[in-house]
Amino acid sequence: MTPAVEAHIDLTALRHNLERVRQSAPGRRIMAIIKANAYGHGIVRVAGALSDVDALAVARLEEALQLRQAGIVTPIVLLEGFLEASELSEIVAHDLQVVIHHEYQVQVLERARLAKPVVAWLKIDTGMHRLGVRIDQAPALWQRLQRCSAVGELRVMTHLASADDRSSEQTEQQLEKFRHAISGMDGAMSIANSAGILGWPRSHGDWVRPGIMLYGVSPFMAGKGEEESLHPVMTLHSRLIAINQARTGDAIGYGASWVCPEDMLVGVVACGYGDGYPRHAVPGTPVLVNNIRVPLIGRVSMDMICVDLRQQPRADVGDPVVLWGKGLPVEEVAIRASTIPYELLCGVTGRVFFTERN
Repeated sequence: MTPAVEAHIDLTALRHNLERVRQSAPGRRIMAIIKANAYGHGIVRVAGALSDVDALAVARLEEALQLRQAGIVTPIVLLEGFLEASELSEIVAHDLQVVIHHEYQVQVLERARLAKPVVAWLKIDTGMHRLGVRIDQAPALWQRLQRCSAVGELRVMTHLASADDRSSEQTEQQLEKFRHAISGMDGAMSIANSAGILGWPRSHGDWVRPGIMLYGVSPFMAGKGEEESLHPVMTLHSRLIAINQARTGDAIGYGASWVCPEDMLVGVVACGYGDGYPRHAVPGTPVLVNNIRVPLIGRVSMDMICVDLRQQPRADVGDPVVLWGKGLPVEEVAIRASTIPYELLCGVTGRVFFTERN
């Protein structure tokens, strides 16, 4: 049986993109971000393919435990740290590193009696205003963590809020705030996300934290991965399951919102929002049929979309369709759906069949 929708994962492309990180930030240690099921690509397969990075990073403890249970031995950083004191036993048992972003976590560590100390990253808020201790709190919390028997090596980090916009002044402002905040702190530091790696060399620090660029997607506003010499890792495939001869005036799909301007062939593709294709993709969103671009027409349904085959009159039932990936950047589809590539990649659902190529 051939699945209706397949996500092909190209691990060669993944490793190529990792090499782009090394080229862009030579000599830096690499913390590969694989949270949210490796941005929808499969957390265990991606971790295995990135076995030569210096660390992996996930958001939550359950993601880290999944990796350890799969035999992944690479150092793992919990970007949200621990949510409660009871998690510390698992963190120690599985040799996980923690991000400390709130005084509450410092208090928990000061009270803890651990079998061995943990590697900790003090996160300083320099402008993201999401997670991180205030700049004026940082020196005192650093000193407390230095004195804490539950903490071994102590490092420092921040997160860039607007690095995806090369014209923004905020990134330089954040870099200056961070340099000031860490005066007197001698631990290794990490600042750069994907956009920082490619666009802001001054942010590279000791560790870089590539995320979206590993998967072949540009971290910049309105950019495409190919412009940064990145290769798409996921290609979402389906096929034509029907070709209909529509007539002038026929309305296609729910709501009768798209009307055929002439007699024309309409293809039906076995992929919809139940598979993770964006519900709000507008007519004109490109789809590849036999490697030829054709436009989406009508509304996206749960299991199907319809496409205009006037540019592909020789198409046949069963012909291959690419929704995004190789030959069709996911960034283009995201723009047409008024969203971002991250959401599309993370949103591929469980009924999609995954294959991989090394």
